[in-house]
Amino acid sequence: MIEHSFSLVELEYFLLIVVRITSFISVAPFFGMNNTPRRVKIGLGIFISILLYHISLPHEALVYQSVWGYCAIVMKEVLTGLLIGFGAQICTTVVAFAGMIIDMNIGLSMVSMMDPTTRQNTSISGMFLQYITMLMLFVSGMHRYLLQAIADTYRLIPINGAVFHTDELMASMIRFMSEYIVIGFRICLPVFAVIMILNTILGILAKVAPQMNMFAVGIQLKILVGLSTLFFSTVMLPGAADFIFRQMKAMVTRIVEGLL
Repeated sequence: MIEHSFSLVELEYFLLIVVRITSFISVAPFFGMNNTPRRVKIGLGIFISILLYHISLPHEALVYQSVWGYCAIVMKEVLTGLLIGFGAQICTTVVAFAGMIIDMNIGLSMVSMMDPTTRQNTSISGMFLQYITMLMLFVSGMHRYLLQAIADTYRLIPINGAVFHTDELMASMIRFMSEYIVIGFRICLPVFAVIMILNTILGILAKVAPQMNMFAVGIQLKILVGLSTLFFSTVMLPGAADFIFRQMKAMVTRIVEGLL
């Protein structure tokens, strides 16, 4: 029979660690997918919290005046975990944006599928790119980096030590959104360029041979050429996944700096 005694102060400290870790896991990429059972997320969060609790010994005493003070600390830890996880999550949505642009150019913008990981309707090309990119990020060690990043935050941002610098956080978000569009267009650039050339050729043919129905011919050619280009451009996805990984690291770093 296992007997373990602990004080109420240590229990309060441990619960705050659980709050930050589980908040991070709920929104972080790969860990926060909707098709992952909630029990698995909670169990993983508690297991990681136990490890961090023992690693961070001895603990500093919490200073608060009432139950409402402890609730304020809990909300602060929740926001800390959510912001760090959200900073990593938005970097993975770039490929969905690129897939939407691809489908708009090849004529599949009205075709959508239910993504089980987000439970939202997404484009076919976006789902294709997102799954391949997520697989490459997983192989490259994204999950290990995220766990190491949230563990390192306890050295930089101790319990009840987060200071929300809204100006820096907003500047980081605006900077990423400006890079968001550039990264998305870089991913879909091969398909976008080929379809633009095809549209130019179809426009010339419409003037040379006006008796041909270029609308009916163009729809089929765009789908055929667009999907073929998407297939042959998959060799560029490892470089795009590496670029997204670097952006994820930079975004998480900027978020943490805004909480110091």
